[in-house]
Amino acid sequence: MDFFDVVKNRKSVREYSDRKIGKALIEKIIDSGRVAATARNEQPWEFIATSDKEVMKKICSMCPNAPFIKDASHLLAVFSKDTKYYLEDCSAATQNILLAIEALGLAGCWIAGDKKDYAETVGNIFNVPRGYMLASMISVGYPKKPQEPKVKRPLKEVLHSGKW
Repeated sequence: MDFFDVVKNRKSVREYSDRKIGKALIEKIIDSGRVAATARNEQPWEFIATSDKEVMKKICSMCPNAPFIKDASHLLAVFSKDTKYYLEDCSAATQNILLAIEALGLAGCWIAGDKKDYAETVGNIFNVPRGYMLASMISVGYPKKPQEPKVKRPLKEVLHSGKW
């Protein structure tokens, strides 16, 4: 798929089929996050992937805006050391992951992590070492049904420029 088509077609999907994703695809997705842009090349992130339904249900119960976690094939979590630009770095990694999910014909949804009241508990569930913070989570699976991306504001409405 063409890169620009991937970017324009990326969408948040919250309904998943029962079909499972293999380890090789999950590793490919995470690897896309691993190579994201990062301030000062700090690469402060650590990634966790789980398909454990009990763990996913437990996390789902803490996230009122993400009841779909339990239905996904996998839940990915992006944790970070506390660095100056951890949120920017991990957001770049999360976006790369979402683009990889789209490029592979899968479905995913970004779930907030940073500053959420469940962030520390999620870290404890995954036995993340002290000093790491939950930046984001991403549900991933095969879509239950085809879905179109939401309409975005047109370029001429959002691009403001001086002289070219």
